[in-house]
Amino acid sequence: MTGKDRGDMHVLSTGGDPPQDPGATDAGSRSGLARALAVIGTLSERAPEAMGVSAISRELGLSKTVAHRILKELVALDFLAFDEVTKGYRLGTGALQVGMAALRGLDVPRIARPHLQRLVQETGETATLSARQGAARVYIDQVLSPHEIRMSVALGTAHALHAGSSSKAILAALSDTEVEEYLEAHALAAVTGNTITSADALRADLRAIRECGYAASRGERQHGAGSVAAAVLLADGGVFGAVSLCGPVDRFGPDVAADYGTRVVAAAHKISLELGWQPDGVVDAL
Repeated sequence: MTGKDRGDMHVLSTGGDPPQDPGATDAGSRSGLARALAVIGTLSERAPEAMGVSAISRELGLSKTVAHRILKELVALDFLAFDEVTKGYRLGTGALQVGMAALRGLDVPRIARPHLQRLVQETGETATLSARQGAARVYIDQVLSPHEIRMSVALGTAHALHAGSSSKAILAALSDTEVEEYLEAHALAAVTGNTITSADALRADLRAIRECGYAASRGERQHGAGSVAAAVLLADGGVFGAVSLCGPVDRFGPDVAADYGTRVVAAAHKISLELGWQPDGVVDAL
């Protein structure tokens, strides 16, 4: 955005339109800045779909004249892009720059920690947060169980994406294409005697994870450990990582694991929402 563009921003932040403006309805009585942000918000919700001026005016209760003026201003500021062929508007580079800056400012461990603490309070087991790093993932935070006998994890250590509940939760949240790329590029090495080392068996497990929303493990990455995990998603639908509950395997029987699975799904969902994710995406079926 140029200096001139920044100087023109006041066009959007000054008061409402003149009284004779045909868009002076309930929606039209808002400030120019509020209207502009409403337009950006509407296109954000529909992204990557483009919308025409008529659809935008109907959606926001503005006259076409007002909507068109706002759209032209936002295009001039690079917040929106206009397609001459389809006559549709979509988010532009300016909106992308602001969105990326907001993402960079997110402190995911800080956002996630209250949810981890709540999981520990509810279950008495250790709660962890993992971040995906390419074809691996690392633990970046944990809240320990109050039990004398408990699980703890080594923060910062990389783990493969096919072994353990956090890893499988991340892998299941990726697209089919990404899953197959992982399977082609990485041997499914046995970390313990319970690690899934068959590509077909792993695909079947990933299908089950997608269906119920959480992954479960009984000693797949660490002997004697039971765990459940769910994926944490970013605003663009990408996978940040996973939240898990873990403890001695004898405390993770089927009924308990199902209950804990429901809890980690709820926690991961809330964290994802705080990161800007919107639950309207669909994961491919393996």
